[in-house]
Amino acid sequence: MSTPAVRRPRPKRPEPAAELSATERRAERARGRIGVGLIVPGFVYLLLFFAAPVFVLLAMSLYAKPPGAETGVFVPAFEVSNYTEALAAYWVPLLRSFLFAGIATVLALLIGYTMAYLVAVRLRQHRLLASILLVILIAPFFSSFVLRTQAWKQILSDEGFVVEALRFMAILPEDGRLTATSVAVVAGLTYNFLPFMTLPIYASLERLDVRLLEAAGDLYASPLTAFRKVTLPLSMPGVFAGTLLTFIPASGDYINASILGNNRDTAMIGQVIDSRFFKIVDYPTAAALSAILMVVILILVMLYIRRFGTKELF
Repeated sequence: MSTPAVRRPRPKRPEPAAELSATERRAERARGRIGVGLIVPGFVYLLLFFAAPVFVLLAMSLYAKPPGAETGVFVPAFEVSNYTEALAAYWVPLLRSFLFAGIATVLALLIGYTMAYLVAVRLRQHRLLASILLVILIAPFFSSFVLRTQAWKQILSDEGFVVEALRFMAILPEDGRLTATSVAVVAGLTYNFLPFMTLPIYASLERLDVRLLEAAGDLYASPLTAFRKVTLPLSMPGVFAGTLLTFIPASGDYINASILGNNRDTAMIGQVIDSRFFKIVDYPTAAALSAILMVVILILVMLYIRRFGTKELF
């Protein structure tokens, strides 16, 4: 009787899991190196052109002038009194800057929201006209900021049509004027920063589904109620971004105050900083004022974000 053959077990093939896992690890390391390579240039750029200048500015704000030193000569020190002296001497232009920036932001919001709503909602079916109005809105970006402000000086001059019309309507007295006044400065701020307000609002309203407005009308909502309950809440991300993009640069602006205002009643903090840096050559005071301006704006922005928040907006 023959003995049955014994089958030898076949050798098991190695599981590909380990090999696949190693491949994935190598790919993950490669992706990590690529990610670091993409982050490093931006990090170096921010370090050199943002963090380093801010550090130099803060250090310079503590410099002191040696006794008997020439103009513009300062030595490293820790003069904290530079901040208190600068704030005590120039708190009026600082508050005036925030006042002008706040008024300009409100005016830009009223004008910009109307323009954005007209282009993005009312003229949505008329694409050509909407495109033309949008180009007109963006066109100021293609000219110099200084030239636009200088043009406003000509528009608001004593011989300009605006002043003549206001005098004819008895709104201005015969010897009244607009240039070298706070009205001219606020008007220049509003005009120059109007695109920064309008474009974010337009981007939000462009994504608005008009069927929501039709549904609100079907539910017997008045146009005002539909705007308040539907349009305005959906456009708040644009309003939030536009107010920040307008208020922050307007607070530190000095070109409008220099060209459209005077050096007494309309001086803004940016104008004072410019004068202390380049005319009086008082670097510590100018640096201290710049640091104070940055800190105050940062606090105001944080309070604004905390009050209105962004979680419910986006």
